Amino acid sequence: MAREIVLDTETTGFEPHLGHRLVELACLEIEDFIPTGRSFHVYIDPCRDMPVEAERVHGLSGDFLKGKPRFEHPEVVDAFLEFVGDAPLVAHNAGFDRNFVNWELGQIGRDPLHEHRWVDTLELAKRRFPGMHNSLDALCKRFKISLSEREKHGALIDAKLLAAVYLELKGGRERRLELTTAQAVAAVAAAAQAAYGARPRPLAPRSTEAEREIHAAFIRDVLKSDELWSRFGL
Repeated sequence: MAREIVLDTETTGFEPHLGHRLVELACLEIEDFIPTGRSFHVYIDPCRDMPVEAERVHGLSGDFLKGKPRFEHPEVVDAFLEFVGDAPLVAHNAGFDRNFVNWELGQIGRDPLHEHRWVDTLELAKRRFPGMHNSLDALCKRFKISLSEREKHGALIDAKLLAAVYLELKGGRERRLELTTAQAVAAVAAAAQAAYGARPRPLAPRSTEAEREIHAAFIRDVLKSDELWSRFGL
């Protein structure tokens, strides 16, 4: 199966080289364009103040993040790298997320997640809808994906929205129908090849011996034919 990871981040600002840091990281696993239900999500202590402008976007305050694990802690970096494995990484405006993730990895001597692994849904959207607004919000509205769960930007909810957008950009309803049809065909083929053996615990008769004798007499004396019923031992 084709495994991909949909990823989103929240940060203290726009530029890691100016001291801005990751504060939230979320990943969702999809296989063959279908979410598996597996996810990774963590809040991160940036070890710095939270600018008012950034808090206004994602609602994460410095007080809330204080005491959360730092990026270098195994429950963050090791768990994150284990979850993503070698799968492609899907992000909206992927360069932004890639710069922050790779800067944090570089600060602790870890290898970067190379550019060739990243799939940028913003670039996919620009090719499909040239000259149009292609923000995540705009794409959700265009594809009629509900934004009702989101009050502010958050890495986990935005990753869920992005997974739905990515599915639409890769074929949407047509791809879902194609997958459903393929699964149905496979199920029918498997059923046709299945060998049915004797039931391990035979069901008890639903009729009594007296009832079966009355039924046999009805067939013999009224219908005057037992040709069909005899095939079934009746």
